[in-house]
Amino acid sequence: MSEIIAVLDFGSQYTQVIARRLRECNVYSRVYRYDTGAGELRSDGVTGIILSGGPSSVFAENAPVPDRGIFDLGVPVLGICYGLQLMAHILGGTVGKSVQREYGRGTLTVGSRSELFSGIPRSLRVWNSHGDKLIKLPANFHAVARTENSDFAAIEDEEGRCYGLQFHPEVFHTEYGTDILRNFLFRICRCRGDWTMAGYIDMAVQRIRERVGERRVILGLSGGVDSSVAAALLHRAIGDQLTCVFVDNGLLRKNEVEAVEKLFGENFHMNLVVAREADLFLDRLKGITDPEKKRKVIGNTFIEVFEAEVEKIGEVDFLAQGTIYPDIIESVPIGGNPAALIKSHHNVGGLPERMKLQIIEPLNQLFKDEVRKLGEELGLPRSVVWRQPFPGPGLAVRVIGELTPHNLQIVREADAILIEEMKGADYYYKVWQSFAVFLPVQTVGVMGDERTYDYVVALRIVESIDAMTADWAHLPHAFLQKVSSRIINEVEGVNRVVLDISSKPPSTIEWE
Repeated sequence: MSEIIAVLDFGSQYTQVIARRLRECNVYSRVYRYDTGAGELRSDGVTGIILSGGPSSVFAENAPVPDRGIFDLGVPVLGICYGLQLMAHILGGTVGKSVQREYGRGTLTVGSRSELFSGIPRSLRVWNSHGDKLIKLPANFHAVARTENSDFAAIEDEEGRCYGLQFHPEVFHTEYGTDILRNFLFRICRCRGDWTMAGYIDMAVQRIRERVGERRVILGLSGGVDSSVAAALLHRAIGDQLTCVFVDNGLLRKNEVEAVEKLFGENFHMNLVVAREADLFLDRLKGITDPEKKRKVIGNTFIEVFEAEVEKIGEVDFLAQGTIYPDIIESVPIGGNPAALIKSHHNVGGLPERMKLQIIEPLNQLFKDEVRKLGEELGLPRSVVWRQPFPGPGLAVRVIGELTPHNLQIVREADAILIEEMKGADYYYKVWQSFAVFLPVQTVGVMGDERTYDYVVALRIVESIDAMTADWAHLPHAFLQKVSSRIINEVEGVNRVVLDISSKPPSTIEWE
């Protein structure tokens, strides 16, 4: 990889967005910890550096600061929001508390010629999110733009190759924001913009080979998008040095075990171990109705089974995980990064330390859409690359109440019918998620002139961009009627189908 833009992460909620915007310009961006040493950045051959925003103030006692040496690397540096204030503070400027904080929309007026604003109108709407502001420029800097509340909303030192923006160019609300970033990439950093996913594969394969050498890697394969793409990439790099372990916990969808065996074992010719432990999982879940207890039992049992399979395989040095970049950000420990902890994640940690395996995460700098593109490049079928999200605990959180073989069979068969019809009507890849939920409620029905007293299945079909918010999909009544009719007629034990028409928020996508 000949050109990399380093994004130093100071905890901004928009750090991921910065990285995405740069890659959308066909320039590879990599997110680094805020305190990454200048030597490491030089070794990686970075072409430019962006200092992200962040929730801290430069006056805070434990304010995150970068290695001072990054300003001596000779590559352009762009500070955004907190990044501007930090850069100015380090280089001799003065930052002060703003009498009037700037949050939300503002108007930027460009007053001087600047490569950053080449081809951009002199007045534009921008998005602000800061309480402090720069009140005195460092030596050799000059202001190129202002807002209603700041005379130094955009600053630069062309000779020192340092630039700063008090607003956020990466967000949708800033007009011409991507154009400003493109100017930084192509007019200032002189990037070529020739990054492609095929090029990423070559780089990733080389890095994996260099790190692994002749040693062996084990991967917990779930059949989901991330673990499947990680398996395909690792197999491309190290072949038979990789062993995938697929745990059949009895909570999977219809024919899922067979599909995984066929794709990875027969088609890709990977070393695939299938641990068939459905009875063990279901025995331990017997009588448990609380969803959090279900998760804990499933997680602990998975670790136990996985560890036993590793011991059978023999000497293994690396544990591979399909962790992607958003997982890393959401799971970062307090103190390890200035961003706040959002949630724990099943890919980050969890296995016993006594296993003494080094972690290898070949996807941890990619976003979900990029992982899908990578999967396509690696030859994975559309059914895997574009499959809808499936929860780690599987059907356990789609059976409300106690898990029994009977209840699981009902939801598994109903789910299979829904998926079949969604794909047949060309809706499956157009919505975010579609699945069936078993409700522990029996209702009176009539079948063949006889009274029935059977269970209820709920259909959950939602549209979303990132799962942070979601709304129920307004599919044609005729389609829903067909799905309902098939489930009631084909799934023994069901006499009623209902449609979940709640949005997120206030509801969640999954029921448990």
